[in-house]
Amino acid sequence: MGNRLSKIYTKTGDDGSTGLGDGTRVSKDSARVTAYGTVDEANSAIGLILACDIPEDVREILVSVQHHMFDLGGELCIPGHAAIFDEDITHLENTLDKFNADLPPLKDFILPGGGMAAAHCHLARTISRRAERETVTLSHHDAVRPEAIRYLNRLSDLLFVLARVLARASGHGEVLWNHQRRKG
Repeated sequence: MGNRLSKIYTKTGDDGSTGLGDGTRVSKDSARVTAYGTVDEANSAIGLILACDIPEDVREILVSVQHHMFDLGGELCIPGHAAIFDEDITHLENTLDKFNADLPPLKDFILPGGGMAAAHCHLARTISRRAERETVTLSHHDAVRPEAIRYLNRLSDLLFVLARVLARASGHGEVLWNHQRRKG
């Protein structure tokens, strides 16, 4: 286990730098800090979903995802560290397939909405996509394990499916994009 924080502020970042998990100091706007910071933001957005009234099976998977996201943030914060593995991605895929099996096929695009939990899930999905893009950007400059990028990609897919599940479970239903609203 790493260092325990006994003091929340250290003043070491007042110059615009921050320490990585290996002790290296980098700029707070570096690609690495941006990537793991957005992973943390996505994890916080998942916390908003968990603050809603949601089905227990959805709650269980999201709590598990939060732990993996914390691991992923650590992997991105410590160059060369491995914390996300193929079995984590396979678990997301299996879970996604399980939840998607009970949903009707998509015939229209879905707009973010469908109740509070579903809307929060859409927000978490878009933040996860941004985390994926920023992790790809980081990979152009520094070594990033492909499992990190694949995990974020599958997570955003899972969050899309869970948003559909939550919209239906809440009774709000999915909000479909009306592509014919501008005819004439």
